[in-house]
Amino acid sequence: MYTIKSYVFAQSLDEAWELLNRDRQNNVILGGGCWLRLGKKRIRTAIDLCRLGLDQVRLADGFVEIGAYVPLHRLETEPLLTQRFGGVLGKSVENIVGVQLRNLATVGGSVFSRFGFSDLITALLALDTRVVLYKAGEMPLEAFLSAPIRRGDILVKLRIRDDGRVAAYQSLRRTATDFPVVAAAVSRRGNRWVVSVGARPGFARRSPLAAGVLERGEGCGAAGRAAARELPFGSNLRAGENYRRAVAAVLVRRAAQACEEGGREA
Repeated sequence: MYTIKSYVFAQSLDEAWELLNRDRQNNVILGGGCWLRLGKKRIRTAIDLCRLGLDQVRLADGFVEIGAYVPLHRLETEPLLTQRFGGVLGKSVENIVGVQLRNLATVGGSVFSRFGFSDLITALLALDTRVVLYKAGEMPLEAFLSAPIRRGDILVKLRIRDDGRVAAYQSLRRTATDFPVVAAAVSRRGNRWVVSVGARPGFARRSPLAAGVLERGEGCGAAGRAAARELPFGSNLRAGENYRRAVAAVLVRRAAQACEEGGREA
């Protein structure tokens, strides 16, 4: 359970940033919903961004831009996204709990929190996504994930180059709406491939070794084995390290095969 002393609808990003940095430990940015660990939390000021126009999906300067306040379910229904990248973003979130939650949880909240179980981050990483922060500016998602959490900054939007690439997503879950045990995403543009694996159980990471295998034409199965060999895996209540490694090899192979088929159809 948590309690909020003050709830503020920010009228500008500058106001939201100023409120957040008055007390980074006790003031928080809220999207449409929030994940909470069991326990109690007191929030001094909750800062709502819903009035700042961050719920837009648009084409701009050769990029698909997705505002931080866009709900996850819109990734499944927005024509601008379903008609690009093999609809991989919608497919990556379609098994997250239920439509009710996906209409609340936002893209910004999912990405900024860097959850290890994030289906969305796995797919975004395979698309060479860039993040735009209010103060730190624009950077590759991969760099954002490896840097310390920027608790005093605000994620504004994501940018994905509209380059015609095909992509595919695969995951294994113990039950249909559970968190993934392992997730994998692969994208292809010509002979350039990107492979990412998430829920290892850490957040998604790319496998340059697997991408290189695909670019040399050594086969999808070999790429899966390369990703399983290159990336670190761990154990938790959902699965053990060796099981995750074996599953990752299969999921990468399947996603790569789907990209090959999609490329032939295109």
